[in-house]
Amino acid sequence: MSVSAEQLIQTTLLGEAVDAGPALVFVADDLMRYVAVNQAACDTLGYTREELLALRVPAVAREVEAPAQYYEMVAQGFRHGIAVLTAKDGRELPFAYRAARTRVGGLELYVSIGFAGDD
Repeated sequence: MSVSAEQLIQTTLLGEAVDAGPALVFVADDLMRYVAVNQAACDTLGYTREELLALRVPAVAREVEAPAQYYEMVAQGFRHGIAVLTAKDGRELPFAYRAARTRVGGLELYVSIGFAGDD
C-alpha cells in the first residue's frame, strides 16, 4: 500500500500536535509496558521520555486496583475514569482519562488520553 504525500503530512502534523498538545497521552501494550508517551505526560510527571518508557503502568498508576482496571480495559477494549498518577517526585495527581484499544503498525495497543492535576 502506497502512502500519499497528504497522508504523510497529516500523520506528521497529527503526531507533532499530539506530542506538544495539552493532554497527557500514554500508549501501552497488553502487558502494561509503556511503548509511547507524549511530552505533556513527561513534563507533568517529571520524567524524561526514556524514563517513562522504561516503566510499566503500575509504576505510575500505583493504586491497588490499577492493574485490575487496566486488564478490564484490555478485555473490554475501552475504559474511562479517574486514576491517581504518581509523579517522579512522589506527588499524586488525579488523571481524568479515556482509554481504548487501537492498532498501530499491526500491533494491538492501548492509548489513554486525559488531563492530570487540580486545574
